[in-house]
Amino acid sequence: MHFNRIASFPVASNIADGEDVNQETSSEIIDVTEDGMTLVYTDSPLGVIGFVDIADASAPAPLGTLDLGGEPTAVAVIGTTAFVGVNTSDSYVEPSGKLVAVDVAAQSVLGECDLGGQPDSVAKSKDGAFVAVAIENERDEDLNDGEIPQMPAGELALVDVTADGISCDTLKHVDLTGLADVAGTDPEPEFVDINGLGETVVTLQENNHIVVVSREGEVISHFSAGAVDLDGIDVAEDDALDFTGSLTGVVREPDAVKWIDDDHFATANEGDYKGGSRGWTIFAKDGSVVYESGPSFEHEVIKIGHYPEGRSENKGVEPESVTTGTFGNTPMVFIGSERGSVVGVYDVTDPANPALRQLLPSGVGPEGYVTIPERNLLVSANETDLVEDGGARAHVMIFEYQDAPASYPQLTSEGMDELTGWGAISGMVADGDMIWAVNDSFYGGQPSIFKIDPSRTPARIVDVIRVTRDGAPAQALDMEGITLDGEGGFWVANEGRTDRDIPHALYHVDADGAITEEVALPEALMAVEKRFGFEGVTKVGDTLWMAVQREWADDPENTVKLVAYNIVTGEWGAVRYEKAAPDYGWVGLSEITAHGDHVYIVERDNQLGNLAVTKKVYRVALDQMQPAELGGDLPVVAKEEVRDLIPDLAATGGYVLDKVEGLAILEDGTIWVSTDNDGVDDHSGETMFFQIGSANS
Repeated sequence: MHFNRIASFPVASNIADGEDVNQETSSEIIDVTEDGMTLVYTDSPLGVIGFVDIADASAPAPLGTLDLGGEPTAVAVIGTTAFVGVNTSDSYVEPSGKLVAVDVAAQSVLGECDLGGQPDSVAKSKDGAFVAVAIENERDEDLNDGEIPQMPAGELALVDVTADGISCDTLKHVDLTGLADVAGTDPEPEFVDINGLGETVVTLQENNHIVVVSREGEVISHFSAGAVDLDGIDVAEDDALDFTGSLTGVVREPDAVKWIDDDHFATANEGDYKGGSRGWTIFAKDGSVVYESGPSFEHEVIKIGHYPEGRSENKGVEPESVTTGTFGNTPMVFIGSERGSVVGVYDVTDPANPALRQLLPSGVGPEGYVTIPERNLLVSANETDLVEDGGARAHVMIFEYQDAPASYPQLTSEGMDELTGWGAISGMVADGDMIWAVNDSFYGGQPSIFKIDPSRTPARIVDVIRVTRDGAPAQALDMEGITLDGEGGFWVANEGRTDRDIPHALYHVDADGAITEEVALPEALMAVEKRFGFEGVTKVGDTLWMAVQREWADDPENTVKLVAYNIVTGEWGAVRYEKAAPDYGWVGLSEITAHGDHVYIVERDNQLGNLAVTKKVYRVALDQMQPAELGGDLPVVAKEEVRDLIPDLAATGGYVLDKVEGLAILEDGTIWVSTDNDGVDDHSGETMFFQIGSANS
């Protein structure tokens, strides 16, 4: 049995007709009605809660939103009633908020209670009799460098619920001051959960403390969340993946917390302003540590290419979310990495020895999860909306527990002798039954060539060659294409960007990764160059052919050059290639590969999700590839469509990714395609690596 994603729901779909669909929206905390058919999520940017129909889980449908007069921060659903924490604060020093009961079916407010502070988390009891609210009264991060105490203090609230709403007269405030060693006068509750005994566990993230409270509001136990020593981690943001660093005494500062059973709970140790231990922990409710992941969760995320190098000096993969659920007879813990955009699935049959079963592609910035075991479903809510940058929208993603192989990851470095990170795969070439791939300028401090064995599932990175110049990592590289030189080495196409001192060039690289020759572009090309340069290279006889991504100054609209360089004579030439006119944004070329009597070309737009139109493989007969002199009239080649990739890109239930960057064809004709995950920077981190049939058929 494995979890596989079956659907993705862009929450912008819930924006009403006639409203601006490009306004920022988000799905943060999420829950589901008792029948498992309707999701309810909080949307802080829009100031609403949203509803999604999942009667058909593979085809989630929008049900609209409801404005609650403030910023919804948390939701818990009992039956068909959603209990929503709403922040109405005017300032940090005058926090306020309310707990609102909502009839989900009618999308109407049943009642509300004044909480007297800013709510940050809501949990429901197992019997549906009451809810707990973490009232954080968060600090001002710009005041005194974010140091606490900053009054007023936070607290815990307990309130009974009724068949038709909330019983506000039962609201009980639980004082949490004087417990934590760190700023004990200013507890800042972050997350709450309730076990089968009616006991509430609450994390005080900034205080690095955990408190367990009885149904009556009495403190049963409290203890420091403690600290962890970490080895084998990346501690420098240097555009390279180096997992040889270590840190000592890193305080956990847990965010989310969930009971596993009545005696154990799991925390996601995201960290805040003092710590963040990059992992997760299982505690007994007396405070003893039953299990500590250390860097092991992060290490697994590294292997599947989801490591966010840009967070190395901070908190690494930042585990922020945790939820639990029993599927079949197996109790499971789900750990969400906010920055790695991935969720780890652990079997916790033995809480002292959790076993990692899967890693799932969660979407950008996973914030909340809900399990629906009776329907074999797991749902993630992903808060990050990249609409202003032309990136992915915030999504709710649905996974089903199936009697089927895992569809993700499709590429991993699992099994290598050393922990090897990777990402931003930007070009590929086949070598017998193996594939070589390069990363692009995102890892400018560590340009690399990866050897991939595609015969395994998932495909395995089995070796890595670091590209060097004079014995040091080669700088100013943006490797976008690679081909074999026929002598054990490679030719690499570098996409130039002169405003960043990255040259348009070809590099000859030996088998050890050393650059042995640099070939600059001729004056005839440099006179018309633009930043969107070579996006692939292939070798036909003594000639290297490079695909230019987009129009240069002398190209007619919607045409680009295929540039030729003869490595023996040094002669340059080109033909012209006509690409599709874009529906949105732009269309360009991103790969070129020779096989048999043709060159195969990837043509794609820069759109994703529902806006993606052009993600195709074409081929051009070699007898048309007759280069003409640069600067003159160039012959236009005829292209033949081989494959529309959009169905392939949608096959794993996610939104269509934009950057199809790699194409390799094995000796037997099998065509492999890969996508570029932008180094997990404003990206879901997903890398798709899949085959699309044979070039020989």
